[in-house]
Amino acid sequence: MNNLLFESIEKVSSLVREKKVSPVELTKLSIEQISKYNPVLKAFITVMEKEAMQQAQVLEDEAQSGVIRGPLHGIPISIKDLLQTKGVLTTGGSKIFNEWIPDEDATSVQRMKEAGAIIIGKANLHEFAMGATTENPHYGSARNPWNLSKIPGGSSGGSAIATATGMSFGSVGTDTAGSVRLPAAMCGTVGFKPTYGLVSRHGGFSFSWSLDHVGPMTRTVKDAAIMLDAMKGYDSKDHSSVKKDHSVYFQDSLKNLKGVTLGFYEPYMYSGIDLDVKCVIENAFDQLRLLGAKIVPIDLPRINEALDGLKTIAQSEVVSFHNPLLKNHAELYGDDLKFRFQFGRDISASSYLQAQRIRKQFIESTMKQMEGIDALVGPTNVQSPFEIGSMVPEQAISNMFTLGKTPLANILGFPALSVACGFTEGRLPVGLQLIGKPFTDQRILQIGDCYEKSERWVDALKTNTNYLEVNSL
Repeated sequence: MNNLLFESIEKVSSLVREKKVSPVELTKLSIEQISKYNPVLKAFITVMEKEAMQQAQVLEDEAQSGVIRGPLHGIPISIKDLLQTKGVLTTGGSKIFNEWIPDEDATSVQRMKEAGAIIIGKANLHEFAMGATTENPHYGSARNPWNLSKIPGGSSGGSAIATATGMSFGSVGTDTAGSVRLPAAMCGTVGFKPTYGLVSRHGGFSFSWSLDHVGPMTRTVKDAAIMLDAMKGYDSKDHSSVKKDHSVYFQDSLKNLKGVTLGFYEPYMYSGIDLDVKCVIENAFDQLRLLGAKIVPIDLPRINEALDGLKTIAQSEVVSFHNPLLKNHAELYGDDLKFRFQFGRDISASSYLQAQRIRKQFIESTMKQMEGIDALVGPTNVQSPFEIGSMVPEQAISNMFTLGKTPLANILGFPALSVACGFTEGRLPVGLQLIGKPFTDQRILQIGDCYEKSERWVDALKTNTNYLEVNSL
């Protein structure tokens, strides 16, 4: 039965529908897996055993009576602890909220529940999502399941770990500069950041309201489409939410990538890349070409200005959000966050507005450059995960920019997918990133699904034994 924990949502959903496995059985298996490996991996802050079993029984009764809500019916899912869960501790990864029990669910959580997902627990994260490592001084540093001494990436590190190790079948994460995609890449899983406004952010601690996204983290691309389909849709509680009938789920996979054109901007995508990682990405490019895709050079004028603008926007907005808390609880923040706030306070209003102007111009110019292009392609992470505890707070602010190429999709607000594409010589995962034009979420997922099925790197998760020796630390 434990092999079930590494099956796809798509596969297990069919078993639930055919009454070959029950939601209660699945939930018990997930809880057992968490009890075995979470003490070392630190994937969860809160395990919702009682609540999950209650949900499971309701959903099992429904299934037995022939009621199936959809493909998520009876599937254990984790939630990044940045998102509110009604009646359940929601910390934001912070000591400040170590006793806060919200009275409502985040919209994304509510929609997952309505779709039949079982919320198994609240996943560990970088404090207030403000970092790329998930080294949390309050709830323990999360560990990469491929090498327990390494970071899992962040800020949704716990979500990636839980998904990679069979503790949950997927997770809901958040992404401001890459916090869904970077940990997915570094843990060998899938992460998808949807088009800005497609999924409501209501009910989450804000990092940067003009850059924040909520997205699915799964083991397969098709599963990401299933979760996204449940979460998407207009929400009047989120001012950025779009009223758009936008299909993302797809039944049939593409047989090949003939007719697909991918744009590659080498000066950005390969800057700072480890040769070991570059080799993996080049092999992935060869596979994309073998499937029929064309990879063509593309220019992205003023990209460096735009990315500098992202830093300005993010740090300005996060200080604005946290100022009321800082007045009363400044001493409770971790050291790296204190450094970030100091940086943010020095940004003037004119600098912020100029950054937003540059952003608008960059979006317009990138749309022109992408005419005739299905997606931008490149690495998700350009470096392998480093040792836990090896980064000083003054350097941590730049981790997202040095570890990966994820911030580009946030300043654009475009949909972006990270899918596993191989391993370095040190047996650490590497992610391939696809960035599409606005509301081409389904197209990006289909391209990623076709690539994934041709390689089957996802099978490596089933055979990873690096985290099984829990007494090795």
